[in-house]
Amino acid sequence: MATDASRTLVLYASSGGSTKDVAEFVAARLRARGVAVDVHGVEEVPDAHGYDAVVLGSAVHDEALLPAVEHFVLSNCDALRVTPVWVFSLGVGPSLRGPVGHLLRDAVPPRIAELCELIGPRDYHAFAGVVPRANAPLIARLVLRLCGGRYGDLRDWPAIDAWTSHIAAYPHGAVAA
Repeated sequence: MATDASRTLVLYASSGGSTKDVAEFVAARLRARGVAVDVHGVEEVPDAHGYDAVVLGSAVHDEALLPAVEHFVLSNCDALRVTPVWVFSLGVGPSLRGPVGHLLRDAVPPRIAELCELIGPRDYHAFAGVVPRANAPLIARLVLRLCGGRYGDLRDWPAIDAWTSHIAAYPHGAVAA
């Protein structure tokens, strides 16, 4: 349960808007559970100082978090190491099916693993995102099909809500600033 003095920062970097939607959903669900939350695009907030907890979300492109998130983490790694942090990403990986897809689905890309190792989040969770078909090159469509991927809005809102409940259960008010 949060106290009046505790504040949680939810930051996101989104390329098509679906990560922003998830960040706003996470913030709304945390507020509904009594957590004081500020939600912003990662480029709107220069640092994480003054917050008792941080939730950081990003779309995944080329097996990495978006550059704005990487920059934020590198610029704020000292503060993030001593603050409870949760990281989520949205991409195609968690939605993959079939024999090849099952091998790839749960793998954490090396660049994401390195950033997580740098700040030591309480949890990193990859969620399926929105996979648009429009203007996808033929080779990308073939690779997606071979890996058991599909197009559309693949976000699993109940899973995102369940993940958010774990964040809300953290004793935010007990965190030292």
